[in-house]
Amino acid sequence: MPQRLRPVTGGRAICGRAGVRAVCVALSTMALTGCAAFRSYNTEMTQTVSTAASGRVEAAIAALQARSKETGKDLLYHFELGELQRLLARYAASQTAWSAAEAQVLAWEDAARADPARVAGVALSYIINDKLRPYEGQDYEKVMLTTRMAMNDLGEGQWQNARVAIKRTHEREAVIAAVRRHEQQQIEEEARKRGATVSYKDLHGYPVQTIDNPAVNALRNSYQSAFSHYLAGFIYEALGEPSLAAAGYRQAIELHPNVPALEEALAGLDLRVAAPDDGKTDVLFEIETGLVPARVSRQFNLPVPINERWVLVSASFPVLVDEEPGVVPSQLRIEGSAPLVPVPITSVDAMARKALQDEMPGIILRTVIRSLVKATAQYQAQRAASKKRDKGDDVAGALLDLTAAALAIGGAVTEKADERSWRSLPATISIARARLPRGHHRIELDTVVGRKAVDVDVEGRYAFISLRLLGGNLFAMLPQAPLVGANPAFDSGSAVAGAPPPGAASRVVARMAESTLGSMFKPEEWMP
Repeated sequence: MPQRLRPVTGGRAICGRAGVRAVCVALSTMALTGCAAFRSYNTEMTQTVSTAASGRVEAAIAALQARSKETGKDLLYHFELGELQRLLARYAASQTAWSAAEAQVLAWEDAARADPARVAGVALSYIINDKLRPYEGQDYEKVMLTTRMAMNDLGEGQWQNARVAIKRTHEREAVIAAVRRHEQQQIEEEARKRGATVSYKDLHGYPVQTIDNPAVNALRNSYQSAFSHYLAGFIYEALGEPSLAAAGYRQAIELHPNVPALEEALAGLDLRVAAPDDGKTDVLFEIETGLVPARVSRQFNLPVPINERWVLVSASFPVLVDEEPGVVPSQLRIEGSAPLVPVPITSVDAMARKALQDEMPGIILRTVIRSLVKATAQYQAQRAASKKRDKGDDVAGALLDLTAAALAIGGAVTEKADERSWRSLPATISIARARLPRGHHRIELDTVVGRKAVDVDVEGRYAFISLRLLGGNLFAMLPQAPLVGANPAFDSGSAVAGAPPPGAASRVVARMAESTLGSMFKPEEWMP
C-alpha cells in the first residue's frame, strides 16, 4: 500500500511562519523571471510545427527566430531550428544550430561524468515549478541530437565526421544511465523521508494509459534506439570496420528483437564488406513519419492536510497529447525494381512516453513538496486571521484573509507543469535497404494521403537517404556528396577479415547481379 502524506501539524513540519516567506520568495522569483512562468511552449511550437508541416518551412523558421528575440536562444531553440533547417536539406545551417545545442549538452555531460549524484540531485529542487528550471533536454533528445548530427554529416558526404557523432551517441548513453541510477535512488530516499507516494498511478484522473502501455513498457529505457545503433552499424560497415559494425547491428537487434531486417544486416555483414565493387550502391533509406506527442499542463486540486484542516492547493502535471501519428508508408517503390517494405524500428513517440513515465516520480515529489509549502503558508494566514477576529480586530482579520486568498491565487498562477520538449522530432523511424545501380532513380512512397515521389542520384559504394513525411508533404534529405574509397575492401589488394576464399568473389558478384530487391539484403544472396 502506498504511504500517505504525513499531516503537517501547527504549520511547522515544513516551514512554520517561514511558509509565508517561502511562498513570497517564490512569487518574487516568478516575477523576476518575467514571462517564463507564463509561457506556453506547447502553444508556441504547435503553431510553428503546423506551419512547417504545411510546407511553409521558411515561415516556421522566421517565426521561431522572431520569438527567440523575446525568449532567448536556449537549448530548445537550437533543437528546433536545426530540425527545420534539416527539412530543407540545409545541412550546414542545421549543423550550426545543433552544434550550439551540443555544446550545452556536453556541458551537462561533463558535469555528470564528474559527479552524477550531484547532477541527479537537481531533480529534487522544488522552488516555484519545473518551468523555471534550466532545460537540459530529455534523455532521448540528447541521444537523438548526435544521431541526427551524424545524419547531416552523411548528407554532406562527411562519413568520418558521422562516425565521430554516432560514437558520441553511444558514449552518452552510459552517462545518462549513471545519472538516472543516482536520481532514482535519491527520489526514493526523499519520498520515504517525507512519507510521500510518488506513483503516477495514484494520481486521481491522470491518463495513465498514455505513459503506461505495452509499447512503452517494452522499451529498455527512454534513450536507446534501435535506429541509432543500426545507423552506427551502417556507418562502420561503410568505413570498413566490420567488428564495430557487427556490434552496432547486434545492439539494434537486442533493442528491437525479432525483426528480420535487423538480423539480415548482421548475417550478411562479412560478405558485403568483402565483396568487390560491381557498380552498385548499398542504399539505406530512413523514413520518418509523424510527430512526437506534445506535453500539455493539466491542473488538479491536491488536498493537503494541515493541522486537521484540508487545504486545496492547485497542482499541475504534464500529460502527453497525440500530434500527427507516425503512419509508416506501405511501400517504397524504385523505378524498375521490386518494391521495398519500410520496417519501423524506432518509435520516438514511445521513447517520449517512457521518458515521462520515468520522470513522473520526481515531478510528483517536487509538486508534493511545493504544495505542502503553499498549503502551510495558506494555513498560517488563515490561523492568524482567526486570532485577529477572536481579539475583535476584524479589519486585520480581513486583510489576512486576503493574504491567504492571494497566496492561493499566486500558487495557482505559478503552478504550471513543464511543457518543454523537442516538438519537431518524428514519431516513427523506419528503414529499407537496397542495392541500386549508380545513377538517377525515382523513389515513390505509398502513403495514407497518396503516392509521394522524389528523384535521387546515388553514387559510391554506400549511400544514406533520409525521407520525412510531415503534414502530407514529403521532405527529402538527399546525399550531396558520395562516399568514395573509405572502405579498405574497395581498394585492390586489400585484405579484410572474413573475405571469401579465392575464386569465390566472382560467384558473389554473380549472385549480386541476379538478386532482386527485397525489403532488405538476404544473406543467401551473398553466399558463394
